[in-house]
Amino acid sequence: MKKTLKLRAVVSPTPAIIAAAYDENGKADACTLAFYTPTSHKPPCLTIAINATAKRKTLKSILRSGAFTIGYPSIEQAAEADWIGMASGYDHDKIAEVGWTTTKAEKVDAPVINELKLTVECKVVNTVDIGSHTQITGEVVNIQADESILDERGKYDLAKLNPIIYDEEQFAYRTLGGKTADAFKAGLRFRDDRP
Repeated sequence: MKKTLKLRAVVSPTPAIIAAAYDENGKADACTLAFYTPTSHKPPCLTIAINATAKRKTLKSILRSGAFTIGYPSIEQAAEADWIGMASGYDHDKIAEVGWTTTKAEKVDAPVINELKLTVECKVVNTVDIGSHTQITGEVVNIQADESILDERGKYDLAKLNPIIYDEEQFAYRTLGGKTADAFKAGLRFRDDRP
């Protein structure tokens, strides 16, 4: 039997990602987000949403600069990612406080957090306010991956990255499970034209 639950945005499971941008003084700032999704293949785009009703320096910086990066922390970086999502950039130098460093992105005017093994560089192509959040769509213009997370074909491997999965219902960070099937192959057994 199903039970009606409290009305809310259902964001579980989702990767915990870190969005980063430069403020008006060129200082790197970042925030941890769970509201993230890929939104287009051509051109490649992704959308993040940041709470606009709260004091969010990173939101202001992204809107001002028109660029941001998305970094994917691994489970070993859960404490750092958690702090970057809890503290305000107006009151804290969050990146320095967790012992991380940044370099300028290759294709956009935004910081890359060096300690994150996968980073996506984006230029802002659309923003829209929806309820409590501002949605920001970024066109992906570059992807940087540490060689340690690449497979033999040069593609990043989520098992090697070991990203943090955020569980909104339990307010917990979780790990990614193992592979269960091959995408776009497992369902072929239901095709009408199978022999």
